[in-house]
Amino acid sequence: MKKTAIAYWLIPAEPARSFFERTIVDLARRYNAPVFEPHMTIYVGLDRVEVEEVIAKAVSGCRPVQAKVLKVCESGEFIKTLFLQFAPDRKLQQLNETIRDAAQDSSDYQLNPHLSLLYKKMSILARRQLAPSIEVPFSEVTFESIKAVRCVSPTRSRADVEAWRVVAAKSLGE
Repeated sequence: MKKTAIAYWLIPAEPARSFFERTIVDLARRYNAPVFEPHMTIYVGLDRVEVEEVIAKAVSGCRPVQAKVLKVCESGEFIKTLFLQFAPDRKLQQLNETIRDAAQDSSDYQLNPHLSLLYKKMSILARRQLAPSIEVPFSEVTFESIKAVRCVSPTRSRADVEAWRVVAAKSLGE
């Protein structure tokens, strides 16, 4: 059963943001897939009215976050068809816990730092051929802001992606 949730996203800084936007648009065009904003999901929890307060608590004293790039991966999961995997990081885990605490939410969301590049049901062969063709010119990506996005959970289709709505946003370090 689908329900509404709030996803908390970290948004990459330039020049990575533009690179990921171009990559996502190019892949969406080539594979007839939805276009979406480049982001790293840091937490997904209950749909709440107080998202501004949650974000304010999350960014309080939080500087922009650096994530170490590992590799481009693929999976059979719609929202992780093709994605950039990042190394586990203590700052990211702390931010995840801060949001969970601020939201007073006991969601079982497990942080797995990645940035999706394509949402599409594809054959395993097509995914495995596509993943190594994506070259990421960064060894680290800086994330400079956070957004709260109202979404259908779980997200399983283009229509679900196109229904996402940003409900709050704030720069890290504010």
